[in-house]
Order: sequence, then structure tokens, then C-alpha cells
Amino acid sequence: MSTRMTSTKPYIVRAFYDWISDNQLTPYIVVDVSVYGVMVPMAFVNDGQVVLNISSSAVGAISMVGEQIEFSARFGGKLENLVVPYGAIAAIYAKENGAGTNLAIEHPEESDEVSEDKAGATLSSVTSTKSDSSEKESVDTNKPKKKGKPSLKVIK
Repeated sequence: MSTRMTSTKPYIVRAFYDWISDNQLTPYIVVDVSVYGVMVPMAFVNDGQVVLNISSSAVGAISMVGEQIEFSARFGGKLENLVVPYGAIAAIYAKENGAGTNLAIEHPEESDEVSEDKAGATLSSVTSTKSDSSEKESVDTNKPKKKGKPSLKVIK
């Protein structure tokens, strides 16, 4: 009897997050924005990736349960709600010393996320539509792209 098991990635990411935080270091994640379900400010994406500070001092309430990380953070003074499926996390590491791990990107299987409709839409067409609409919502074309490494701050 073969039982399909869930991904180990959420457990690994949560363990490294706890370990980095318990050592009073700053956990950063590298997110591949091509993975279906990623919702981040696209103005901060560089080469298809964004680096996010997910320390408790940098983000609003963070939820790491289920299949994704959800939190709020300020980017350029604007509060944003972010969603990062665990499959989109390419690495988690401590900012101060680089301790952490690289992880394989996991794209959701079509049967897990999208069923075919009458037109035969595939996951890739849904993904490109999703990223196009996210980009339109998240990017103000009047603002120049910021240089440097993005970071998150909690403003109380």
C-alpha cells in the first residue's frame, strides 16, 4: 500500500525559522515569484526572486500553518499583505552569518491546484495570468525600482 505523503518543506522551513530566531539572528527567505500563489510586491522582485526578512520584529502577525506563509509588512511605507507558498521558498538563512539551507522549488501539480475547464486551461496559463494580474495590482509604474536588498520593517 503506497501512501502519498505531504511535502517536508513546510516542516524544514519552520524548523530553520525557529532555529535562526532562537539564536537571536534574522531569518530571511528567498522566494521564487514564478510559483503559483506567490503574492509579493513585484516592484521589489529581482531576476524572478525576492528576498524577505521574516523576523518577528520585521513583519506583522505571521502565520506559518498550512501550505503557505502569510504576513503583512511595509514596503516603501505602504502596508502589504504577502502570501508565500512553501514551494516557492528557494532558501532560508540567517542574515548575519548565512547559516541556513537551500531548498528545491516545488511547483504545485495541476491536479492539486487547477482542474481543467472547458477551454482546457492548464496550470501554466493560469500561472501566467495570475502573475500578470498580481503585477498590475502591486506595481505603481510611476515609481522607479528601488536598488539594493529589500528588507521589511514593522512600524508601530
